[in-house]
This record gives sequence, structure tokens and C-alpha cells, in this order.
Amino acid sequence: MKRRGMYAVLAGVSSLALLAPRARMQSALQAQQKVDTPMATDERLEAPGWWPTKRSASREDYVGTAECARCHSKMTASQLATPMAHASTPAATSGILREHEQISRRGVPYSYNITRTETGSTYSVSDGTNSISAPLLWAFGLGNKGQTYLYQRDGVFYESRMSFYKTLQGLDLTTGHAYKMPENLEEALGRAIDPDTLRRCFGCHTTASASDTGFDPARLMPGVNCEACHGPGAKHVSLMDEEKTEQGRQAIFNPSRLSPVALVDFCGACHRTWNDVYEMDATGVANARFQPYRLENSRCWGEGDARLTCIACHDPHRQLVHEAGAYDQKCLACHPAAPARKARDHPGKACPTGKKDCVTCHMPRVAVPNMHAPFTDHRIRIARAGEPYPD
Repeated sequence: MKRRGMYAVLAGVSSLALLAPRARMQSALQAQQKVDTPMATDERLEAPGWWPTKRSASREDYVGTAECARCHSKMTASQLATPMAHASTPAATSGILREHEQISRRGVPYSYNITRTETGSTYSVSDGTNSISAPLLWAFGLGNKGQTYLYQRDGVFYESRMSFYKTLQGLDLTTGHAYKMPENLEEALGRAIDPDTLRRCFGCHTTASASDTGFDPARLMPGVNCEACHGPGAKHVSLMDEEKTEQGRQAIFNPSRLSPVALVDFCGACHRTWNDVYEMDATGVANARFQPYRLENSRCWGEGDARLTCIACHDPHRQLVHEAGAYDQKCLACHPAAPARKARDHPGKACPTGKKDCVTCHMPRVAVPNMHAPFTDHRIRIARAGEPYPD
């Protein structure tokens, strides 16, 4: 796996540092619009300008979805119904936890329980002789595939060793936790989250959890909402209220203005860019979870075509479409059923065997071990039965 474009990008970032603040901001946006080289998220965050999980703004710069809804009511209402908007919730309001009076997993030597109480839910582990417990504070994930929980001990956030999986309607090991048997009850309950990881987790599951003063869970907005992607909106709202329309438009970030490569990296800030996965050294079928990385491994990737980006197929303001046939027109935009006059506009060859449900063959669903749900593999290819997973 070869690192893409690191040195050229870093040189560009270094030169930006010499510019005045306003010029830096403009140059950063221009660079993000034009760059044709994938970057790691940490590199994107070092550049001026907005990027998901950025921590440079003040909490007071965020206005919340109610303000956005004053002018964008339909779009806001639609977005609030998406799984992204429910990427996190206080444990006390988790639908899964409220629906289950008790969720148990019996094992040797450790057994687990999540028990609903009058004030929330308590997570506990027992070795048959002793037990420890903690009140759950946060639930990450809507639960379409699963839900993971956070709790605190001595002021430190922990990730639960057990997660709820929809297909099991029960608990199993949280993704990323080692199968090595815990040595004590504390390890069996969960693992401590270091500060940097905690900021990244909350940064991708909530809105405005971190600001220029640091991580502030008390003032965050649950879920991934408008300002998680568009950046803080206070200045935009103020200018629009003053009827300074053009200035107001420039005061809010619009990811659709980015180049195709930068746009996929933008989504990859939370879904993992190509270089993020490279740095993680994540190999094997488990990396099917990282859609931008898989997309950029497609043979047809790299031409800077806006028809091959995340938002070309997925509208982040609307519910995810699961029907395979709904994506056919997206595929036919490049792979026409009949020869096209302009090969430049339709660079792909027509499929000789099918004209519908393209993604069922070319973006197959794969089973990721121990995740109890299939993932759509975004590496576009001719997938043949029995072939090994292309890393």
C-alpha cells in the first residue's frame, strides 16, 4: 500500500502558513477545491478553513439546527430523520435501551447485563463471585447495525466491551476490542479512551463537542447535524438576517464546492480516507467499513469525475436508499446501455450482461467477521464468485 501525495501536499500546506489570515483562508479553500491528491485527515485539519472534526471555532459560533430550520425547514427536517443525525444520543434516550428492560450475555468467566432503571441504564459485569457496574452515559450508533456505549469511571470515559447488535438482538464484543481474555473485572467492563481518541469519537458522532477551548461534552449537540459538515453558522445567520446575502453565503462552508478528491476526503474525515487507512495499516475484509478508502481503490477512481463521489449517490440530507435498482441511473451516467457519442462524457463501457441492479454485482455486500451485519463494498469492480477479497 503506497502513500499518496504526501510530500506535495505538505509543501503546499507549509507555503500557506506564510500568507495573511484572510488570504490563507481563501487559499485553503482554493486548494481544497483543486487538489487531486488524497490526504490523511490529520493533514486536512492542519490547513486553514473548515473540515469535519475541526476544533478551531468557539462554541458560541454554533447556532443549532433550529436556526438552520428558519430558512431550510424541509432540508433540516429531512436530515434530522437520518441515521447520521442519530449517530449518538444520551443513553437515557436511546431507543434500544428504552425498549429492553434487560439485555444479557452469559459467558465464562464473565457475564454481562444492561439493566434499565428509572433514570437510565446500568451496565455491569460479573465473574460469578464479584461484579462491578457503571451507569451508561452515551449510546453511539442508531442501532441499524449496532450500538456501543460509553460510561465514566473516576472522570475518565470508557468504551463498553460489549455492544448491542441488531441481528443478535443481544450483546457481543465491541468492534476493535481484543479477544484476549480480560485479566480483571475493570478490563472486562471496557477500556479507557485516551483524550485524542475521545475527541475524534465525539467529533464524528456529535456536533460542536470540541472548540478552541478543548473538548466540552456538556455543551455538545447529539448527532451529526448541519454544522458538523457546514461548520459553525452564527456568522452566516447574522449576515443573512442583515440581508447581506452574498456575504452570508460565503460565511458558511459548502462541501459540494470541493473537488471530487477533496470531497471524498471530506466524508473520509469520519468514514476514513485512503491515507487514514494506510496509516492504520488496516487490511482484510474489515476495511469494507471504510467506504472512501474502498471507493478510491476502484480502477475507475482518480479521474476527478464528480459522478464518482460519495454525494453523487448519497444525499446526506436524506435517508439512505437501500434498493439496488435506485442506483442504476448513477451507473449509467458513465456506463451507457448504448454506445455514446461523446466517450469523454461516458468513459465506461456498457455492461454486457445486465442493465439493472448494477451494484449487486459490482459493489457486493460482504460479511465482516464478528460485526453481525453485511457491508456494501464500495470498491467498484467485476466481482466474481469465490474470488478472494481484494485488499
